[in-house]
Amino acid sequence: MEPITGLEGAASPALLFDADAITRNLQLMLQVVGGNPALLRPHIKTHKCREILTEQLSLGITAVKCATIAEAELSALAGVPDVLISYPLVGPNVDRFFQLIETYPASRFSTLVDNESSLAAFVSAGAARGVKPVSLFIDLDCGMHRTGIAPGPKAIALVRTLVDHPAVHFAGVHAYDGHIHDASLEDRNAQFEAAMAVLDGFIATIESDVAPVPLVVAGGSPTFGLHAARAAMSPRPRQCSPGTTVLWDSGYGGYYDDLPFEPAAFLLTRVVSHPGPGRLCLDLGHKAVAAENLIGRRVRFPAMPGATFVSQSEEHLVIEGINPAEWPVGTPVIGIPIHVCPTVALHQEARIIRGNALTGESWDIAARNRRITV
Repeated sequence: MEPITGLEGAASPALLFDADAITRNLQLMLQVVGGNPALLRPHIKTHKCREILTEQLSLGITAVKCATIAEAELSALAGVPDVLISYPLVGPNVDRFFQLIETYPASRFSTLVDNESSLAAFVSAGAARGVKPVSLFIDLDCGMHRTGIAPGPKAIALVRTLVDHPAVHFAGVHAYDGHIHDASLEDRNAQFEAAMAVLDGFIATIESDVAPVPLVVAGGSPTFGLHAARAAMSPRPRQCSPGTTVLWDSGYGGYYDDLPFEPAAFLLTRVVSHPGPGRLCLDLGHKAVAAENLIGRRVRFPAMPGATFVSQSEEHLVIEGINPAEWPVGTPVIGIPIHVCPTVALHQEARIIRGNALTGESWDIAARNRRITV
């Protein structure tokens, strides 16, 4: 990667966004869908940032997917007209969803259900508020076995209830194939076709037995190109919902030749100590980089390809296999996170790079909070 200038005045650890790379990634996302922004519904859980939403809107991308109420509210504040919360809302979050609808009438909100009790909660809350029918997608389990209903009689009965009930509107089918992340395109495509056989079979049954399916929202980042090709040929409206593609990371980077996105999020850290022969300590603890993976799979330092990760705590990262004489205390080091989405959520702001130079700009990671106002 090209050296980043202007790091001297930036405190570490810090999250950095390369605004030029973000623009190129967004343009490539459009290119993957043949230039048709109507086929895109990017997931904002990766960046949680209003400035990126604004840039997406400028490119004609008017629909997004979210995981939290705060992400949905940020989208509405940015002026996004079509917002899907693709996460099961239960308890007080059902009422918060209706608060979103009332607070931001210029945006159209939808969410998903995969069981009768969740559907009943939306019906009850809507009746109590006297609002117009709420838009709900059926969440289909196409192989990940995390959320979603498996195709079958219970799923069709749920669709039928959704279609027939006056308090709700059947918005379509949502399916996430997050279990598919093979590096080999051939292997990925085989798993993709198996997942799509489940989805397509379910849609065919709905349309033959119940009603037309208004919209299909499907896919993540590793299968983005495969979904884009299918969406372009779909007889019904269909949208792709990648998230990581806007920032990319070193967990995906280098593994998917068919998805030539580039890292646009970096971590600035510094050498703070030489704790022993051949060892460095950096100020990059697991409060600054996602730590759900094993220690060697949290961050990659392009300038330190031989580094071995020894230990990490809240504010420290110890590495070895590096000559300390080449890395004096205070030296800045740039890392690329392995998993960018939870890493971004650990930072309140991102410092902005343009033209390979750190600027005075910063963008708030506004939806890292669980609550904005609603």
